[in-house]
Amino acid sequence: MGKTGRATAAYRAYKDVSRPGSPGLMARIKAFPRMIGGSMRGEYRDLGKGKLAMMGLGVLYIVSPFDIVPDFLPLIGVTDDFGVFLWLMSSLLGESGRYLDWEHKKVRGEVV
Repeated sequence: MGKTGRATAAYRAYKDVSRPGSPGLMARIKAFPRMIGGSMRGEYRDLGKGKLAMMGLGVLYIVSPFDIVPDFLPLIGVTDDFGVFLWLMSSLLGESGRYLDWEHKKVRGEVV
């Protein structure tokens, strides 16, 4: 995904979080552990193991001291980390919104 694609995805995630009636930012962040646990246990099937693994690799890439573009290069070095961060946050926020909808339906007995 290019720079424009990541920025567009981040903007869509922001619009989704700020939409009236949509779960807010803190509700989505608090749902991360439940969503990941539900996915690992096989209860929440909308977040596949492949996407979950990609998100984990994204976290590892951000915290890893090794980068494709070294961080000591001014501005350019942090661009790749920021791009991965944008992708990771937009993916997590979008998926956690879908998880909260699924969880709400499950509580109401609409989801098996």
